[in-house]
Amino acid sequence: MYKVFVGGLPFSTTDDELRELFAAHGKVASANVVRDRESGRSKGFGFVEFEDTEEGKAAEKALNGSDLGGRTISVAEARPKEDRPRTNNW
Repeated sequence: MYKVFVGGLPFSTTDDELRELFAAHGKVASANVVRDRESGRSKGFGFVEFEDTEEGKAAEKALNGSDLGGRTISVAEARPKEDRPRTNNW
């Protein structure tokens, strides 16, 4: 499995639209737009998981910096939560 982070999504993007965009580059196992727990609104980013690592890397390379709904999206390999720097929101 290969998971990519997709940032800069238009707030109207659905899980299905995200899946369709990436499915052109390989077999998508899952596609999820991250939403606010309380409001249900999109946070403008999501994750796409590919069954095949090479297909995921090809999609990452092909779609990073591309236009979706008038916004430039960024696509990069997703990092596990424990690998990200911690922030204090005091």
